[in-house]
Amino acid sequence: MSEHHAGMSHSTTNDKWEVYFGLALTIFAAILAINELGGSKFGDDEIQLGNEKTKSYMWYQSKSIKESLAKGQSELLDVLTQSGSISPDKAPAMVTLKEKIKADVARYKKEKEEILNGSKAVGQENWAQDVDGKMGAVVGAKELENLQAKLSDAGDRFDLATLFLQISLVLGAIGLIVKRESIRLYFLVGLIALGSTGTFFSILGYRIALSSGG
Repeated sequence: MSEHHAGMSHSTTNDKWEVYFGLALTIFAAILAINELGGSKFGDDEIQLGNEKTKSYMWYQSKSIKESLAKGQSELLDVLTQSGSISPDKAPAMVTLKEKIKADVARYKKEKEEILNGSKAVGQENWAQDVDGKMGAVVGAKELENLQAKLSDAGDRFDLATLFLQISLVLGAIGLIVKRESIRLYFLVGLIALGSTGTFFSILGYRIALSSGG
């Protein structure tokens, strides 16, 4: 009778540990899945921002080339005027052309500033570049760079979360196999501690990523 009672007690104890480990494993496995979802989604956003940033800097560079060409034309007109190569009757037309070139140079400067820093940063009075016919819609290269940096930081947090959560699940799986209660306790504590740490980094990753507008 006593042996039967001891067997029942041992079975009840095992059931108790299985419940503890099973519940913890289920919770942290779900958190790991959510973390992986966020890491994948915001990782794709980071890549997209990188591509957009590259395009913006190429756009900025094209405006710089146009500005340099316009300045060269203006300097050439100055040389021709000073050398007397332009006849007096053509002088008014040259003055008009030079004023137009100066206006183009000023416009290119404003467009470069908006492309680099964004429409919000330069203010409505300095809007010079449209996007699909809409003014004030330029997202600056520096803005994209900052957003990408935030998502990269969030990605690091997601990676740490994955590491801690995966290790916690391994500890939980081993804890289910181990028979000695004192050792099982250590594995359960490790499971909860590492799982909680991973959860913290996952939450931090989401906070950083969502604050970037990703």
